[in-house]
Amino acid sequence: MSWPPVSVVMPVLNEERHLAAAVEHVLAQEYPGELEVVLGVGPSSDRTREVADGLAAADPRVKVVDNPTGKTPAGLNAAIGASSHDIVARVDGHAMMPSDYLRVAVETLDETGADNVGGIMAAEGTTPWEKAVAAAMTSKVGVGNARFHTGGEGGPADTVYLGVFRRSALERVGGYDEAFLRAQDWEMNHRIRTTGGTVWFQPRMRVSYRPRRNIKLLAKQYFHYGRWRRVVARQHKGTINLRYLAPPVAVAGITVGLVGGAFFWPLWLVPGAYLALITAASVPLTRGLPASSRPLIPVALATMHMSWGVGFITSPPGLGADSRTARSNSGSKTA
Repeated sequence: MSWPPVSVVMPVLNEERHLAAAVEHVLAQEYPGELEVVLGVGPSSDRTREVADGLAAADPRVKVVDNPTGKTPAGLNAAIGASSHDIVARVDGHAMMPSDYLRVAVETLDETGADNVGGIMAAEGTTPWEKAVAAAMTSKVGVGNARFHTGGEGGPADTVYLGVFRRSALERVGGYDEAFLRAQDWEMNHRIRTTGGTVWFQPRMRVSYRPRRNIKLLAKQYFHYGRWRRVVARQHKGTINLRYLAPPVAVAGITVGLVGGAFFWPLWLVPGAYLALITAASVPLTRGLPASSRPLIPVALATMHMSWGVGFITSPPGLGADSRTARSNSGSKTA
């Protein structure tokens, strides 16, 4: 086949330590076609901009564009706007792609006719805590049946990790909605699908991902995931399902059990049952893990479930009110 040129876009903020290695890793891809890397650099508090400018000066395949807001979707849109090629690959600063990642992506685009292809967010840890979180994040009890977390057969999907896009699809939907500080990938993939495009899951595109290094950061991450997934559900009707409702239902049930148990003790069985469930579900996930990681798996699962659920329940009605969909819906009502 003829290998089309590929633009790799990367939103960057406070990545002084990792940026040079990340760009080098992309340019070292075993891809037969032409490559360029476009960095959307936000207002960092370290030397990220200097490092980015140095990379661009040293290699004409690297471009740098400003992202004044520092927000991920804005950085992606800025980089996409400055890119040149008809195939656009999103890459994050800490993504560790296999050497054939772009080759497999372009082959899959060609074979399937899809608008976006992506693979597995393969969580891998180094510390006992990170290994426990990785086990939770790659299990159905932790994240439901999302194939980009747990793996599975290739085929059409709601969303995928990162993504390698046809530029025509990005232009058709107007790129990322910059109001979505989280869930921007899911939201844009939804728009691609509703405009007749296909998002394709390719399990051969396996990208290593490092989990948050402590419980506080993990809780914050999943809290915001829950908040913004509620925004998607409000603005795109029919996109919610039992997988997304399970955490808020669990939070509500456990809260009622803990509070109501003081007046009617059998209600304490509800949080007790949840604890027993995640403890039992953790047992199969301990295979191959060090002894120091095994008791941390239920802690990781509970942190993910409860944080996501609380974020979903407490998501402010005005969150995302400046999104394209919200403005469009508002305009339709006033008309």
